[in-house]
Amino acid sequence: MPITTSVTRILGIRVPIVQGGMQWVGLPQLAAAVSEAGGLGILTALTQPNPAALREAIRATRKLTSKPFGVNITLLPSINPPDYEGYARVAVEEGVRIFETAGNNPGPLIKYFKSQNCVVVHKCTTIRHAKSAQKLGVDILSIDGFECAGHPGEEDIGGLLLLALAAKELNIPYLASGGIADGRGFAGALALGAAGVNMGTRFMCTVESPIHENIKNKIVGSKETDTVHIFRTLHNTARVFKNKVSMEVVSLERQPGGAKFEDIRELVSGQRGKVVYESGDPDYGIWSAGVTVGLINDIPTCKELIDRMEREVEDIVGGLNKVVSSKAKL
Repeated sequence: MPITTSVTRILGIRVPIVQGGMQWVGLPQLAAAVSEAGGLGILTALTQPNPAALREAIRATRKLTSKPFGVNITLLPSINPPDYEGYARVAVEEGVRIFETAGNNPGPLIKYFKSQNCVVVHKCTTIRHAKSAQKLGVDILSIDGFECAGHPGEEDIGGLLLLALAAKELNIPYLASGGIADGRGFAGALALGAAGVNMGTRFMCTVESPIHENIKNKIVGSKETDTVHIFRTLHNTARVFKNKVSMEVVSLERQPGGAKFEDIRELVSGQRGKVVYESGDPDYGIWSAGVTVGLINDIPTCKELIDRMEREVEDIVGGLNKVVSSKAKL
């Protein structure tokens, strides 16, 4: 039984499952595999060193799939910000029509994409921000609960409540993001009013994921307690895998007076995280992971994963139909 929602119609995909943008992970082989399997694969723009490299990544993805895929552009606080406009322009020039945006002050980027008749999916961690994005004209919202990898915001609201609030407060379709790695989470998200799901950590642990096999196996062997928050004292909270480096960062932040970014800059270097994925050493640097590591116990292909989640949703919904039976009319 197909799972058809407003998200499948807007994005032109078969199954309302989106592979969220992930630094160093959202590369052509993964994005294409997700799209080929019926979901929406997403390239991460800032994984590429410059807009010209993104152009080549888009062309490489097109060689692997003829199905829709998107590009993620995350606006990060930075002393020397990347060429966001250049990345956006190149993607549009290459015919990309679906964009995932995240971060601060997305207005100008959203305005540009909408002027080019693109579909925009914007990630939010609060209903307040979701309403602002809705006013800016985005097409779909991705509601990120506290369970998610990366930046869950500073208000620590779990997905269960956020999704229920979204159903009451929002007027456009939304995806559930954070804490979802199987059909049970997928079915629960649909029941809470979401029109689909956005998954990151689960797709990291697939055959087509470009990260080292050691890291995939590390995820498979992990529990839901194996992540930790860093940058809490800097008010830029991030959920990452619990390892030697992340615990050193936490220790520095817990010192009297906390830590300044300069104190931890070398420890949290993005380049060190990249080496983790390339070398397979899970303790070399900081790397993002959601609490769904506790649900992941295999390394399937993207097709196997998506097909399995579809079947699980069908079984769960069928089971609920047995639990909730309509009363016979007298």
